[in-house]
Amino acid sequence: MGGPLACFTRPEYKTERLSYSVMTPSVARGILESIFWKPEFSYRVERIDVLSEIRWASIRRNEVESMLTVDWVRKAMVDRTVRYDVEDDRDQRNMVCLRDVHYRVHAQVELRPHADEPVDKYRAMFRRRVDRGASYTHPFLGTREFSVSFFGKATDRPPIQRSEDLGVMLHGIEYGERGETYTWFEAKLENGVLEVPKEGCRLTSEAGTRR
Repeated sequence: MGGPLACFTRPEYKTERLSYSVMTPSVARGILESIFWKPEFSYRVERIDVLSEIRWASIRRNEVESMLTVDWVRKAMVDRTVRYDVEDDRDQRNMVCLRDVHYRVHAQVELRPHADEPVDKYRAMFRRRVDRGASYTHPFLGTREFSVSFFGKATDRPPIQRSEDLGVMLHGIEYGERGETYTWFEAKLENGVLEVPKEGCRLTSEAGTRR
């Protein structure tokens, strides 16, 4: 999979977007789920191969400061005098993103307890959708304006020969009764390969240390 532009935003940069130099497992999982997903299974990303040299681009974008809430929309539906003026809320920000990216994602389908079909059936269904270029929602590379292309036949291109420490990277998001829980891992690119642990760890909000 790949695309002309990608941005996998580092969490420590919020106002100005700065991308990781490699796709994160959470983005890879999101792309797989946009192609084919059922509640009977989940994807576990095991490895990401970087197939194109890491190149950077800087883009200046117009964004808005605030986010519309459900309560605001309900109020606007009743009170016709309520208006949102994007010109007053617009802010120009810089984005440092990647260009000309190409990845090979290795993932496993893991069945949930209530699954009633064998894992091979779900894998075959996924492959058929990839071969047709079909997806339930349009997949993207970090931000919605950076669309991704995926290919039915895996390329035999070797990973790039580059190694670097990527720092703390988002592993995944868990959804429970108390809301969202984020898990993280120490990411390292070894000869163009990012190995993803089976589980991430939680970080405390105060000290940023492992629990």
